[in-house]
Amino acid sequence: MIHMTTFIAILCVGLTTYSTRVLGYLLLKNRQLSKRTTRILQVIPGCVLVSVIAPYFVSDHPANLVAIAVTILAACYLSLLPTVMISIVATAMLRYLIA
Repeated sequence: MIHMTTFIAILCVGLTTYSTRVLGYLLLKNRQLSKRTTRILQVIPGCVLVSVIAPYFVSDHPANLVAIAVTILAACYLSLLPTVMISIVATAMLRYLIA
């Protein structure tokens, strides 16, 4: 079973990742941005997410490795928020089932 502190940490990471995108646009909405700056703002949340999950890529726990695969698959077809939500649920379920 997933610990409440782990769930809260995952939720906070997801919210932080999503908020980087929202806050970037809110703070800069009245400015004319170059294409390069716009592209950088679009990839920042993904960079934050990757830096958080990177240690799990070398995990020897099967649930973590399967959850990473599910997350990558979701990221190929969905936007950031659904991907984060799917990855949280998949990780929780897999850790519960593969203990």
